[in-house]
Amino acid sequence: MKYPAELMLLFAGVVFAVFAVVQGNSFDEIITVMGDKIKKALPAILILFSIGLLIGTWLISGTIPLFVYWGLELINPNYLYVLAFLATAIVSMCVGTSWGSAGTIGVALMSIAETMDVSLAVTAGAVVSGAYFGDKLSPLSDTTNMSSLAAGSNIYEHIKHMLFTAIPSSIIAIIVYFFVGLGMDTNATQLSNIEEMTAGIDQLFNLNILLLIPALIVVAGSLMKKSPLIVIFTSAISAMILALLFQQATFSNLFASAVSGFSVNMLTDSIPNLSADVITEDMQGLLNRGGLQSMYNATFFVFVAFFFASALEVSKALNVVLERIIAHLKSVGSITVASLVSGFAVINCTSNALVTFFLIKDIFGDVFKKKNLHPVNLSKNMEDSVTITEVLMPWTVSGVFIATTLGVGNFEFLPWAIFNLGGFFFSALYGILAPYTNGFGIRKFGDTPNQNQHDQEAI
Repeated sequence: MKYPAELMLLFAGVVFAVFAVVQGNSFDEIITVMGDKIKKALPAILILFSIGLLIGTWLISGTIPLFVYWGLELINPNYLYVLAFLATAIVSMCVGTSWGSAGTIGVALMSIAETMDVSLAVTAGAVVSGAYFGDKLSPLSDTTNMSSLAAGSNIYEHIKHMLFTAIPSSIIAIIVYFFVGLGMDTNATQLSNIEEMTAGIDQLFNLNILLLIPALIVVAGSLMKKSPLIVIFTSAISAMILALLFQQATFSNLFASAVSGFSVNMLTDSIPNLSADVITEDMQGLLNRGGLQSMYNATFFVFVAFFFASALEVSKALNVVLERIIAHLKSVGSITVASLVSGFAVINCTSNALVTFFLIKDIFGDVFKKKNLHPVNLSKNMEDSVTITEVLMPWTVSGVFIATTLGVGNFEFLPWAIFNLGGFFFSALYGILAPYTNGFGIRKFGDTPNQNQHDQEAI
């Protein structure tokens, strides 16, 4: 109904708070639980702010404009969607974070799409799909490690088993993005916009290969498993130095871009002989963004979401529902679908992947074991129902971050986040068809002789 989601979460939280009080709990308990959640989520909240800092500094340094310039020069609009998926998938797999890839290369790709006058919803869907494809299959990813840890599976066996859903989902995504892009007409307006934007960026910024340094710092820091906050802050500092060296920015401009966001007007006064018609409304709309303040609304949303999640947790309403469902689970298909639906429901209610992973393990761990199902099945289901679906909902932390960063509403890009939708679908399909496919895509204990020892250790 398009009511403000913050207000809806507050109302829902109040309802669950009433449930909790009726059950003998106090409101102080809800606030205590909320405080614990915020404490655990503090690194994610700080990363949320730091991404705003990164975007603002990467813009004034010319790093993002360089990516946009190259993209406009090299990318055919008909293949932008496919390239958006592939580029973010590669970056995300290297750095192990969907947020990092969406907040860096994803922002540049959205700027390219805006200039090319192609669908922002499809581009955002491709960026999200690629970002979560890489995150899901990267051993550097925190959610990949947490889900395998919670389920009790080896991380590399977990990643290998996820290929059953990741491969078909990514193939379908690439096919869809290819044919949707191929069917798009390239008109004279698009070509004019591209030429105008590249000319404007070339005049406004001193573009050179050294502007890639901030991006290389992020990739190198992630591969070296350094703290994301330290890596992002270091990258932002390097971007500020590059802005001083190459873009003739002042210290005042640097701090303003870091806090309130970049504006093209910061550079126009220091560039002699700059054509007046270079600074178009399209260029300002494209580049005027970023900064710590751009993440204030998203951070407030996190606090509201945690109030809702805390009231729900204390009321134990969700636990009652899930426990009653489990009593009716008999087949592999019903167990699989129930774990997927439960994972999706819990992440939408808690917006905390770690809490969700361990809650689903506590509820479904014994059920999977009684059916002789290997822990990699549960960890895969967690990823397909929690990790890659959280971003689709506008009231979760990941959903708020991605929508804020890419500038496209969650329900707008949801139909085009094909990889994210495909993981849930294929996981459910393998479980339902297990009796007819000899358990294809479903691993049981001791499927092969050399697995027996490891499986016994897992048990």
